[in-house]
Amino acid sequence: MQFTLVVYGAPHSSEGAATALRFARATLAAGHSIYRVFFYADGVHNGSALAAPPQDEQDLLGQWQSLQQDHALDLTVCIAAAQRRGLLSESEANRLEKPSANLATGFTLAGLGQLAEAAAVSDRLISFGG
Repeated sequence: MQFTLVVYGAPHSSEGAATALRFARATLAAGHSIYRVFFYADGVHNGSALAAPPQDEQDLLGQWQSLQQDHALDLTVCIAAAQRRGLLSESEANRLEKPSANLATGFTLAGLGQLAEAAAVSDRLISFGG
């Protein structure tokens, strides 16, 4: 079975992101596939390279990046929601004439069309947070 996950929750203000991460791990361990993880609304904060959780808290960014590397996951951040929240890739920072980028390695910016496409090709679309 192929899944697409939509994460609406910011990494440390709701359980949505952590629950999505646990679900993704369990899904992959069970032999299913994940077509795309789409971060939307406050969920885009999961893709911030500037996240620095205290040592006694989960490093969700690092865990998403590790899962992405291990399974070649498509971690997609909604470009409109990201820009509203100050999350920019290098190319968007240049285009908008901003001083720096902060989109973490392993994450890409894309529009809602990528979410619609993922929903069309996946067996299940599951949302977390929100």
